[in-house]
Amino acid sequence: MLLYRNRYDKRIKPSGLTVVNVSVTLLSLSSPDESSLKYEVEFLMHQHWKDGRLKFKSDDDHLYLNAIDHQNDIWLPDTYFIKHGDFKDPLITANIELRVYADGFVRFTMRRHLILKCTGNLDIFPFDDPCCKFNIESTSHEKKYLVYNWTKPDLKEAEDIHSLNAYMIGKLTLNCDKKSWRGNFSCLGVELNFTRDKSFYFSTVFIPGMLLVTSSFITFWLEWNAVPGRVMLGVTTMLNFFTMSNNFRSNLPVVSNLTAMNVWDGVCMCFIYASLLEFVTVNYLARKKPRKLAAAAATATATATATALTT
Repeated sequence: MLLYRNRYDKRIKPSGLTVVNVSVTLLSLSSPDESSLKYEVEFLMHQHWKDGRLKFKSDDDHLYLNAIDHQNDIWLPDTYFIKHGDFKDPLITANIELRVYADGFVRFTMRRHLILKCTGNLDIFPFDDPCCKFNIESTSHEKKYLVYNWTKPDLKEAEDIHSLNAYMIGKLTLNCDKKSWRGNFSCLGVELNFTRDKSFYFSTVFIPGMLLVTSSFITFWLEWNAVPGRVMLGVTTMLNFFTMSNNFRSNLPVVSNLTAMNVWDGVCMCFIYASLLEFVTVNYLARKKPRKLAAAAATATATATATALTT
């Protein structure tokens, strides 16, 4: 009887100003690639509002009605996500809970899996902290008809939250109400701050790079005429560094500006190349000095011979 056409029309929202209280529970966090700026977030979004048309008499055994089968027959807030990225198809039904209480209070919970497009400072990569944001708004109801409020000032995390390559260091809920070209709509925002696993980059980039650079310095302690050993050591360290750098860069975002990784690679290559130049310079000067000594000795001999003949 609650949903009879003559008393309930799902196309019409509840009379007056409708206040929708929202809360979010994080279920899982993951990043498909540590160097990417896309993070996967799975969460439950709870929405609560009051619809006086759904009041009914109840007893102690039935405090609410399970209306999951009538979600297409009840008015629901036209909530949509903006500034997020892409939806990922859930493994189970997205709408997992819809309850109608005796006083007309409605509780609606839906599960969402988003691929957030985050922003990071690649100039200091990998020492930046990517920030992921998404907002929710009403599609058609302006602020004077429908208002979103946060039930709690902070996001809630599930007790068994699963995190894969995603290291969250901060989470924030905020109100992003502002008048846009669409009109004056109520808006709520979520901001998630992540950090990168520095140990991964130290173990795969920085420490191997330092080892290759110091290995190229071993040529300074070799004899200047040990040409095969010096050449092999210098060329091998240079090729190994290029191989390691190219393999790592294949997984990095393609950007046109200078990043911290470019500076690191450039400094390492300069040191390795400088060791090669040192070998060439020392070898050239060492071979040039005996020729000068021989020329000086020949000149002295010729002078002494000419002096003897003259005498």
